[in-house]
Amino acid sequence: MAASDSDKSILRELGTRVAEIAALPIQQETINLWKALNGLRPTRPMELIDQIPWHEMDVDGELALRTEDPFCQGLETRLRRTLYAWNHMRADMVVDPWIDIPKKISGTYPGMSPLEDVAVLDPANDVVGHYYIDQLQTEEDLEKIRMPEVWLDAEATERAASQAHEIFDGILDVRMQGMHPGFALWDRIVEWHGVEASLVDLVDRPDFVHNLMARLTNAYLSLLDQLEAQGLLGQPQPLIHCTGAYTDELPAPGFDPQCPRAKDLWTMGMAQIFASVSPAMHQTFELDYATRWYERFGLVYYGCCEPLDTKLHIVRAIPNLRKISMSPWVKVDRGAERIGRDFVFSRKPSPAFLAGDVFHADAVRADLEQTRDACARYNAPVEFILKDISTVRYQPQRLWEWADIAMDVVRR
Repeated sequence: MAASDSDKSILRELGTRVAEIAALPIQQETINLWKALNGLRPTRPMELIDQIPWHEMDVDGELALRTEDPFCQGLETRLRRTLYAWNHMRADMVVDPWIDIPKKISGTYPGMSPLEDVAVLDPANDVVGHYYIDQLQTEEDLEKIRMPEVWLDAEATERAASQAHEIFDGILDVRMQGMHPGFALWDRIVEWHGVEASLVDLVDRPDFVHNLMARLTNAYLSLLDQLEAQGLLGQPQPLIHCTGAYTDELPAPGFDPQCPRAKDLWTMGMAQIFASVSPAMHQTFELDYATRWYERFGLVYYGCCEPLDTKLHIVRAIPNLRKISMSPWVKVDRGAERIGRDFVFSRKPSPAFLAGDVFHADAVRADLEQTRDACARYNAPVEFILKDISTVRYQPQRLWEWADIAMDVVRR
């Protein structure tokens, strides 16, 4: 379905508003603050909000779609969310003067589709509970993990590029964007093998787990090789795992924008299911394999929801590591002391503050100040990244207020 004149008009108006914001001097000022933090010479702590329950956020129709073509609706969603975030919960976001259009890349998935039962509390929310059915019970089942065969659908990519240029030329630059792959193998394994079986096998069938990790690691490295060889990696990214990625260190010397290399980019990785396993197991069954991935990239963000404050002695050895996730379950002082000046303390404040019957602003402030002050004591560069927000109880003003409190805390 081609974009109608009405759809184009709507997108151009939204694009113009975004372009006007992108031209403000504060954008470069904020980029410089991110560069300082990511270079381990912070001016102040930084703050971002991501993974938002957008189905709860609409106020006065700000997020209501008015285009009809599905391609245009995807663009409209992105533009409206950018404007909404800027107007209501800006934090340290940067609005760039371009719009990214994904290249149509296929053949990147190395495994099978998950089989699962789900538990749904709010039908409008895409955050649901999962019970995964085990599809990796035997050595023979490992054959289900296949080497990817990457290819670009050039015709579909050109069609998307042409549509975007027709809409945005003279308003926003159009960037055809490739992939930014990460290394979260244990997220995939749990989807195929289930949580309980994955953990039990670490003890009962360690050889099986090693065979599984070796096969899946080789599949991911094959994916990376193919993306790099075909010029299908993305441009240096403004965000890495919901945090600002602006840096003076990337891209690496010799960068060709037509063919980005892994060493021009950030990557990210995690092993969330390993929250309850020992550092020795974490090293043996995850990091010993992940190192082959991380050494290929320019900079690395490691971790997500798993508490890493007791594992920093092994995490520190990750090649090209720059940011370490400090989830709501870490001991803040212990993490700040062990990270020190060497990495960014990427604090994940608890989204539970937004989900209760009552929003307690004083508790939010106290929680943020505790982290800020601990990091100041140990000279640890710190960022606050509020994410994994399942609900604000259909009260978006809670999130707006959280953003205001956080910005007051980081500026003091």
